Amino acid sequence: MSKKDKDAKPSIWSGYGKKERKELEELNQGYIEFLSNCKTERESAAEAVRQAEAAGYRDLQDFIKKGETIQPGDKVYAVNMKKSVVLFHVGTEPLEKGLVILGAHIDTCRLDVKMNPLYEDGGLAYLDTHYYGGIKKYQWVTLPLAMHGVVAKKDGKVIDVNIGEEPGDPVFCVTDLLIHLSQEQMKKAGTKVIEGEDLDILVGNYPLKDDEKESVKAGVLKLLKDKYDIEEADFRSAELVLVPAGRARELGLDRSMILAYGQDDRVCAYTSLRAMLDADAPRKKTACCLLVDKEEIGSVGATGMQSHFFENIVAELMNACGDYSDLKLRRCLAHSKMLSSDVSSAYDALYASAYDKKNVAYLGKGMVFNKFTGARGKSGSNDANAEYLGEIRAMMDKHDVHYQLAELGKVDLGGGGTIAYIMSLYGMQVIDSGVGVLSMHAPWEATSKIDVYETKKGYMAFLAEA
Repeated sequence: MSKKDKDAKPSIWSGYGKKERKELEELNQGYIEFLSNCKTERESAAEAVRQAEAAGYRDLQDFIKKGETIQPGDKVYAVNMKKSVVLFHVGTEPLEKGLVILGAHIDTCRLDVKMNPLYEDGGLAYLDTHYYGGIKKYQWVTLPLAMHGVVAKKDGKVIDVNIGEEPGDPVFCVTDLLIHLSQEQMKKAGTKVIEGEDLDILVGNYPLKDDEKESVKAGVLKLLKDKYDIEEADFRSAELVLVPAGRARELGLDRSMILAYGQDDRVCAYTSLRAMLDADAPRKKTACCLLVDKEEIGSVGATGMQSHFFENIVAELMNACGDYSDLKLRRCLAHSKMLSSDVSSAYDALYASAYDKKNVAYLGKGMVFNKFTGARGKSGSNDANAEYLGEIRAMMDKHDVHYQLAELGKVDLGGGGTIAYIMSLYGMQVIDSGVGVLSMHAPWEATSKIDVYETKKGYMAFLAEA
């Protein structure tokens, strides 16, 4: 037997009994449903609230309005502008002793419809878009796309829009230049093959009246008016996005993986949520699950992690527990421990030169911890300290969680960031952790069922031990 054979570790699959395999499939089927039904941050937040309420969580505002004092064991949640959600399972220790936090983001890369989007050219009607997040723009052409979002009318009515997901629905697409005429296009760099202003969505070709100017556009507007009571001016107060149409699917002949849109970071959001809802009654510290918006564009805005939403809600929670002061709030945040639940790049043999094989995540090898992220010289990174990593290792080993340590590709190739550095500003212990992903930020991304299951186990171990 060669040294390589002696050093080879058995597959995680081989260590699972019937119980673990059943749990794994149940979790992943639930995850597939979540991915298929929740493609925007609004949809993900609404589903998180639905599942939380089913598990006995109550809106924090209900406690506040009724003047009820929150007690140990109570389960509460709060929502920020329908795009971010935070859940608390209150422990027996005073909140100033700190929280145990799982924090993920629920926004993902997409095409946003502009404020004045609808136009006609050459007998075709288009919607003008502005891409959101870091994408390879050429990946978004000729894909079937679905439209999700809301339109807010001047009278305060908000109309939900979801077109392209049901079997009988139409879909939309960005067109591409035929290969026969693309000699000049093919000479361009990848960043220029398709440019941002060319990601317009084809939405119509049927003229309302043949003899009228912009009759195709008029036909589209009539359909919107008839079905949704939407006028052209209503685009000005709309949030409409284009995302890949279709359900998440099992990937591979062995069905060991999942192929879906938006797994960064909904894979960590879902496993964090399920760990929070399935965890036993809290021990001493209050458990928290935080699902936020806008991470893909820098965690900005009122619903991003850089806002004061989380800090304000913790203050409200402490006050509802009858134990608030500014100093205690500062102590609470500083004494907290957090897993910044976000994905990592997984090794792809087709692009091996992008990775340090000794320090990369592998699909099917379990939960991933990134001591640091950032770019090149760790720029923009949270870099967890060694003592915290030692604690994490002990927690994972105690609960038999399979995990791996990784970096986000080779040092000088680029990198990425998460919400970890923002939370570390409070002085709390934070480390990035989550699931390895193939084709990250592509319209369709791939994960391993094993890693989804082990990550949920890891999050539960953290809630139990931290």
